[in-house]
Amino acid sequence: MLSLKKLASGTMAAALGLVFSVSALAADITGAGATFPYAVYTKWAEAYKAATGNKVNYQAIGSSGGVKQIRAKTVDFGGSDAPVKADILDTAGLLQVPTVMGGVTIVMNVPGIQSGKLRLDGVTAAEIFRGAITKWNDPAIAKLNPGVKLPNLAITVSHRSDGSGTTYAFTHYLARQSPAFQREVGAGNTGNWPSNAVGGKGNAGVAANVQKIKGSIGYVDIADAMSNNMHFIALKNRAGNYVVPSQQAVADAASGADFKVRGMAPDLLDQTHKNAWPITSATYVLVYEKGANAAKQKGVVDFFTWALNNGQQMAADLGFVALPPNVVKMVEAEMKKIK
Repeated sequence: MLSLKKLASGTMAAALGLVFSVSALAADITGAGATFPYAVYTKWAEAYKAATGNKVNYQAIGSSGGVKQIRAKTVDFGGSDAPVKADILDTAGLLQVPTVMGGVTIVMNVPGIQSGKLRLDGVTAAEIFRGAITKWNDPAIAKLNPGVKLPNLAITVSHRSDGSGTTYAFTHYLARQSPAFQREVGAGNTGNWPSNAVGGKGNAGVAANVQKIKGSIGYVDIADAMSNNMHFIALKNRAGNYVVPSQQAVADAASGADFKVRGMAPDLLDQTHKNAWPITSATYVLVYEKGANAAKQKGVVDFFTWALNNGQQMAADLGFVALPPNVVKMVEAEMKKIK
């Protein structure tokens, strides 16, 4: 079993053995994109500035915005939870690497039901999020929750209103569970949500809607859900076990992943480990392999090299999951292509 402590300690040990220097002349850099890694990128930037004097500014505008801005060359790096396909990377001349991992959680606001005490499987979750199940005491939910007193309360679906990598991972998972969800809502950075749905900007917007609307259900990343003390739903995984989202469950889901694929974006959804969280994903950085400004390009490499070797425990403390040490080495090797 993959241990979060082992991940962090292994990565730090690798850092102690790594000889590299951050140039004091490196240019300040800017990035924009996914809201999911905003907290950790901000934390890394603060620590990096304290260590080196160099500044990193990251704006959380959503994954779709991050891809658009890096392709428009208005930022030095883009952030996306939805991995860009290999053919697009090749055509655009972009390099893509993961930075941290996390999970998309299903959160609820159902009076009288505590966190982790309500169970759903993938099929039933898909029925809820496509609007086919509209009451909490629906027989399909009751069947999965014997002995739980379910209220006769309307369900409000909370979703992202902006183009989102969190939505990308979540809708792709549900689309695998239900052809009807794939047909009606779709799988992508946005969705064709049902009439009982309300949108929110960013993970924070979805979390706020769930917290204030009784009977609501939504999806946010595990770090935001933990920081907001939200109520999780226990989700049935591929092994047949009901799992509550946790850093360990995310690490277990990623334990057998092959990051050697182009773009370093293996499929982490619905993995077979007995403790795997079914909606596990990584977040990615996009940067041009050959950029017009050598100092900016070097600044991106220096920052993420520093962060991956000095900031993984910071990431863990914020609710993220560290990349395994062997994947950190792969990222470093990939970033050497940046010129």
